[in-house]
Amino acid sequence: MALIKFDNISLAFGHFSLLGGVNFQIESGERICLVGRNGTGKSTLMQVLRGHTQPDDGSVWRQKNLRIAYLAQEVPADQSLSVFDVITAGLEGVGEILAEYHHVVLSLEHDASPAVLDRLSVLQGKLEAEDGWRLEQKVEDVISRLDLPADMPLSDLSGGLKRRVMLAQALVTEPDLLLLDEPTNHLDLAGIQWLEEFLLSWNGSVLFITHDRSFLQKLATRIVELDRGNLTSWPGNYNNYLVKKEEALAIEADHNAKFDKRMAQEEVWIRQGIKARRTRNEGRVRALQAMRREYSDRRKVQGKVNLKLETADRSGKLVVEVENASVGYDDKMIVRDFSTRIQRGDRIGIIGPNGAGKTTLLKLLLGELQPAEGTVQMGTKLEVAYFDQQRAVLDPTKTVMDNLNSGSDTVTINGRDKHVISYLQDFLFPAERVRSPVSSLSGGERNRLLLARLFTQPANLLVMDEPTNDLDIETLELLEEMLSEYQGTLLLVSHDRAFLDNVVTRTLVFEGQGAVNDYVGGYDDWLRQRRQPGDKTTTKTIKKKSTSDNAESTAQTSATETPEKTKKLSYKAQRELDALPAKMEALEAEQNELTEKINASDFYQQDKASTAKILERLEKVGNELELCFSRWEELEAG
Repeated sequence: MALIKFDNISLAFGHFSLLGGVNFQIESGERICLVGRNGTGKSTLMQVLRGHTQPDDGSVWRQKNLRIAYLAQEVPADQSLSVFDVITAGLEGVGEILAEYHHVVLSLEHDASPAVLDRLSVLQGKLEAEDGWRLEQKVEDVISRLDLPADMPLSDLSGGLKRRVMLAQALVTEPDLLLLDEPTNHLDLAGIQWLEEFLLSWNGSVLFITHDRSFLQKLATRIVELDRGNLTSWPGNYNNYLVKKEEALAIEADHNAKFDKRMAQEEVWIRQGIKARRTRNEGRVRALQAMRREYSDRRKVQGKVNLKLETADRSGKLVVEVENASVGYDDKMIVRDFSTRIQRGDRIGIIGPNGAGKTTLLKLLLGELQPAEGTVQMGTKLEVAYFDQQRAVLDPTKTVMDNLNSGSDTVTINGRDKHVISYLQDFLFPAERVRSPVSSLSGGERNRLLLARLFTQPANLLVMDEPTNDLDIETLELLEEMLSEYQGTLLLVSHDRAFLDNVVTRTLVFEGQGAVNDYVGGYDDWLRQRRQPGDKTTTKTIKKKSTSDNAESTAQTSATETPEKTKKLSYKAQRELDALPAKMEALEAEQNELTEKINASDFYQQDKASTAKILERLEKVGNELELCFSRWEELEAG
């Protein structure tokens, strides 16, 4: 059942068209991810869905009494507001009455004067008239469901809890459609996983924008791409989208090449001699003019960021060695008895909850902070470049160009001078944009400027604190590729699971009470190796080849003891293991068959009940496959 429909919607800002006659609809129960490059208009599309931005042309149909909620990116400016106050602000009109009633009830504990009781009576009357008691119960349910401290001020909450409060404000309206714009930004891994589980269990429809590929893969039942003013729907998950998108781009390139060849031939014909011009077909002339218009209207695929890193002389073989170091503040231990050895070429990921002490650990590893106990030995010839997630190095009053190179017309990359405008164009800044003040840039543009600035600095030790926020997926993948080929040493703080898996060779993980454990591999490798409740653990030394010198380095890791012989499976478990491959093969065959049906051009022309049934079955098959793989791994491990 459709909740909302776009019929031939067009919207432009100046001469730039964001939406060019698009048709689109959202069905009940869908989880749709909206993807596209930064600046293509994804957030604007959300505002059109909300009704906050009106299209230039076309119409928007909404189901009668449709409730749409939007997860705001920013928390309220007044941080003294309580959690209860912020949540009730989502209920227009009656929300203010509810908030005041809540505070008056709390005040009765120390002030039960007649004036306070009279005010309480007035508020009770207003709530009865406005159906306020039902709404109060709704607020209490949301607070309980999201496990929020109702009377705590917003200023005392972590970034992840603040995002959860804003989600509660959106949910208290009981929306049919929930709009989420980059919901995972600034959430730690625990917060992201909580949000995933919540949305998977929620019955409403969701449209979300995200750069987190793991989040996208787990949640999306359909992907809608905004590309050069057009909306294209791709049923299925992110991996299916990547395959189908590549095929579509190849078809488009082939079509454009044939079109250009035909137009070139027509241009030659129109310029032939006098005899040809006398006898030429006027219909053919008009066709050529139409081709010229089509060619000029064709919007090219947006370019890719060209990432090139200024490299410094190689550092010494040892970058830093930490032995039994402890750091604490105000009687709280941040890092306790931590040891590690980092060598040239290592790519280290740092994982931990918000507020765990990741920045403190970075300062310790860079020699900027001396431990209360233990030692830190720094290597030689280190040149450090630092990417700051707070973007504090950018001056918002200066232009893009002045922030890059202090007003100079050139930058030097690997010994070669390059004009600033040309260099910034490699980071998708058009010539007219380089003289704009930084204050006018979007979050994604500021991140690209930070990368551009960072990569002009000669460095053999690269420190990146949350570099993935606000970057589109294509830029993320290019950054991954560059970092994977980087010959220096990398320290990376990130909550992006796919980014960690694709880049780092080791992870340092905060695991509570000041313990920082060292694991080989990325995020998924840590999940496999980490200590589980009830496990007996020992500290092991893992031998590992350095990425640049083939020298052995050691990393201490807390890992589950594995018996030398695998425990023999019971008869029943062995029978289950033997049957699983055939079951998985049958599920995969059904998954492929369903995907083919969905990719058919006339799929969405069928009646809604049939399409919904097939989409529901595809999701169920995918979930069954995941369970089978998990069970197979569990049984194989004994």
